[in-house]
Amino acid sequence: MTLQTWDAIIVGGGIIGLSLSISMRKRGARILLVERGEPGREASRAAAGMLVDFPEETPALLQPFAAASAAMYPEFVHELKDESGINPDLRGQGTIVFAPGEAYKSDHAPAEKLLPGQVAQLEPALAASHGPAFYLKERSVDPRALVAAALKAARHRGVDISSGSAVTELLLCDGRVEGVVTAKTTYRAPIVVNCAGAWAGQISPHRFPTRPVKGQMLSVVGQPVLKHVIRSDEVYLVPRSDGRILIGATVEEAGFDKRTDADTIHRMHQAAIRLVPALERARVLEDWAGLRPGTPDDLPILGATGTAGYFVATGHFRNGILLAPVTAHVTAQVIAGAKPDYDLAAFSPERFQQTEALAPS
Repeated sequence: MTLQTWDAIIVGGGIIGLSLSISMRKRGARILLVERGEPGREASRAAAGMLVDFPEETPALLQPFAAASAAMYPEFVHELKDESGINPDLRGQGTIVFAPGEAYKSDHAPAEKLLPGQVAQLEPALAASHGPAFYLKERSVDPRALVAAALKAARHRGVDISSGSAVTELLLCDGRVEGVVTAKTTYRAPIVVNCAGAWAGQISPHRFPTRPVKGQMLSVVGQPVLKHVIRSDEVYLVPRSDGRILIGATVEEAGFDKRTDADTIHRMHQAAIRLVPALERARVLEDWAGLRPGTPDDLPILGATGTAGYFVATGHFRNGILLAPVTAHVTAQVIAGAKPDYDLAAFSPERFQQTEALAPS
């Protein structure tokens, strides 16, 4: 009996893993995606979907990468919609940000300061007197629909998917990858890519310093219908085309605890009502929490590792949805041995290995 093998195994079924699986299938690779739970059910599905690439809100080392990915989004979504029949609800109405002083004054970014009358004209339901306001040319997407579209597109392209069993370690031979080991079985491939998000550091022998960063959110439906994403220092509101409004989100160091807290949800709801008083009459649909993959420097971990055949694409923190297209593109290039279109030096896995090597014993 011949054991089934693949050209590459992708560990993690969030938007990063799914996007990469599609990108590698385009290059002709036979792909197995292994997901510890149900594909798309973790941080990707829980996200708000704001495609924030504004310099004042993005780490400087990440900003060019983020801008490149934001520019790729219309084609990325069009392709997924075409292959899956699912509309990821990419919206381009932009964002209204309330920020103190000249926080968004920038000579190199498309931030337009708004007068109170302009704010009222753009979003009549907003309460008055929230301080200086700025308009940003940003897009947003519905992560649940995006992940569903990516999953269907991956299956349509012939990606094999194994769910319900976590990868615990790499299968190694003479210092290079031969596959992965799960609690149930062993899968073989000469290339493995760790896209396991907050769980990426749990796969032996490499212990990438990813950690779960909890975010709680809720959604409401009813009047008013907002056109723009709204952000303040307390809360953000993200409208969907079906009338839902997402309200979020916390940033909590709570380990792998995905429970929501009633008091926290209530505080966010009240903050949203202060922004848009009519939301008091809106019906609360649900609340939830997701676990973002954080890193010590808030930058992703991308590229080849010290183990031959082993690659990593994780640690995207709050930018996983935004960075999915460009991450899939450049990671597929790196795996193929091509020079990536963007400089990945700041995201190299070696930056943490070097730090550990220099640390006193």
